[in-house]
Amino acid sequence: MTKKYDVIVVGGGHAGCEASLAASGIGCKTLLLTMSVDTIGLMSCNPAIGGLAKGQLVNEIDAIGGQMARATDAALIQFRLLNTKKGPAVRSSRAQVDRQAYRLYMRSIIEGEPNLTVKEGMVDEILVKNGLIEGVRTSLGETYAANALVITPGTFLNGLLHIGLEHMPGGRIGERNSTGLSASLKNLGVRLGRLKTGTCARLDGKTINFDKLAVQHGDEDVIPFSFRTKKITREQLPCYITYTNNKTHDIIRSGLDRSPLFTGIIKGTGVRYCPSIEDKIYRFPGRDRHHIFLEPEGLNTTEYYPNGISTSLPIDVQEKIVNSIEGLEKAKITRPGYGIEYDYSDPTQLYPTLETKAIAGLYLAGQINGTTGYEEAASLGLVGGINAALKVLGKKPMILDRSQSYIGVLIDDLVTKGTNEPYRMFTSRVEYRLILREDNADLRLTPIGHEIGLISDAQYSETMQKSEKIDREIKRLKESRMEKILRRPGVSYEELASEGKPDDLRPAEIRVVETEIKYEGFIKRQLGDVSRFGKIEGVRIPETIDYKKIPSLSSEIKEKLSMIKPVNLGQASRISGVTPAAISILMIYIEKFRKESR
Repeated sequence: MTKKYDVIVVGGGHAGCEASLAASGIGCKTLLLTMSVDTIGLMSCNPAIGGLAKGQLVNEIDAIGGQMARATDAALIQFRLLNTKKGPAVRSSRAQVDRQAYRLYMRSIIEGEPNLTVKEGMVDEILVKNGLIEGVRTSLGETYAANALVITPGTFLNGLLHIGLEHMPGGRIGERNSTGLSASLKNLGVRLGRLKTGTCARLDGKTINFDKLAVQHGDEDVIPFSFRTKKITREQLPCYITYTNNKTHDIIRSGLDRSPLFTGIIKGTGVRYCPSIEDKIYRFPGRDRHHIFLEPEGLNTTEYYPNGISTSLPIDVQEKIVNSIEGLEKAKITRPGYGIEYDYSDPTQLYPTLETKAIAGLYLAGQINGTTGYEEAASLGLVGGINAALKVLGKKPMILDRSQSYIGVLIDDLVTKGTNEPYRMFTSRVEYRLILREDNADLRLTPIGHEIGLISDAQYSETMQKSEKIDREIKRLKESRMEKILRRPGVSYEELASEGKPDDLRPAEIRVVETEIKYEGFIKRQLGDVSRFGKIEGVRIPETIDYKKIPSLSSEIKEKLSMIKPVNLGQASRISGVTPAAISILMIYIEKFRKESR
């Protein structure tokens, strides 16, 4: 071994960035191995962060001590708060960002981290001895030793690009894929499957007729993604809206005989909630048009991303599709859209820490876990990096449950239920979304980030002061009985509290105060549900338990429990096919098992 590290992270995408920064930030000597230093933090698809449920993930990453929110604020060129006409439980932030500014910011943060070393290299082999991680070997024969390894390969794991009937190996257009790492995982017994995603063509803004398009401006009130960013004053750029039409749809149908998706060339399962334009035309034949959002790629480029027409059709068909759309009649494609297939690992092979059950010290994070989206990948990378570091340091792992965070729901869904299609986060997946809002993510999770060492004493103190100010103001409003008026529809805090309002109460704190009062009854009800949920979540299942020895359980349930290895009764209850009766039997057996083990 040429050099020994505490933690090695493979891959420099969104998951790899968060994993390497988390492990090094906690105090571990960390190595980030990436195929290209120049593409660290690069956005492969659309130039945006956040969105429905994804905004919550970004806020939670920030609250624990990750970097995605800060990078977003540094590169933000348009902000919108989504679902403003609905309740606070489902409101989410979304930002258009400058792709290059985001990449450069993330690279600078990584290169400035003292405990983190960055090297270019393609990992071909994972080195394991007696079921424990030993290190990695690159395609050039270099070997690096480590006590823990986090694999974050994105779409590069045995990636195959598709444009029409042409296909070529690659992890992103113009970049190599990784085949050796995929083979190494298989040799170690990791079950791999195949998924598919895709991206849109990019357009030359100089050839777009913006006069024919509807303008979509951002919100005037820009809410920073990071709780550490006080204000964003950068000028915002508009997006533009146009639509496909019947001519567009006819062109797409005429090209399906050369579509890798419809000719059976692509075998992987695609993204259900972000389908290609050819898939949308096929699945929704009654729709006469589909939205297209033209999103600027950055401040210093004329490229636009036509969000809504992801495709893997041949280039000549892509050109016809684009030119059939209003405002894009003369638009030129600068880079074609394409589909990509890649390997992923069945996430039920992981513990909630994201450590593999078969190999101690091996963590998998990001799209390799079956997810889609920058935000999901970054969330998993953060948790994988944290737990890899905590394991090396001999500390207890960080496990977030469903009542604590969107990240907890994301991981629990993956490791308990698995997925056979790219998993995307939605507010509807979250049972306690009224208490797991964007505006209180720091109040919920900053204490955890502080405890593990990613949040400084000063940041923690600031969050605690914020909490005290909010509690104090809620108490003041209740004592003056103004909270009863505030609960009325249409009454805002600003209108009600113009007199006597504390001078130091910030807009972010006011939002929390208003929500906590207006929805107090619903919040109390959900907190009661969480309390009941905590009772079953708190029943830990001994690691040495043998489910095959438990009488009265069916063979199917024994098999599923043995495969998933749930860490507590709550997780066991969410395994498909495990009945309430089986949970009761398991609860009794656990108590008996513990008594006999004493």
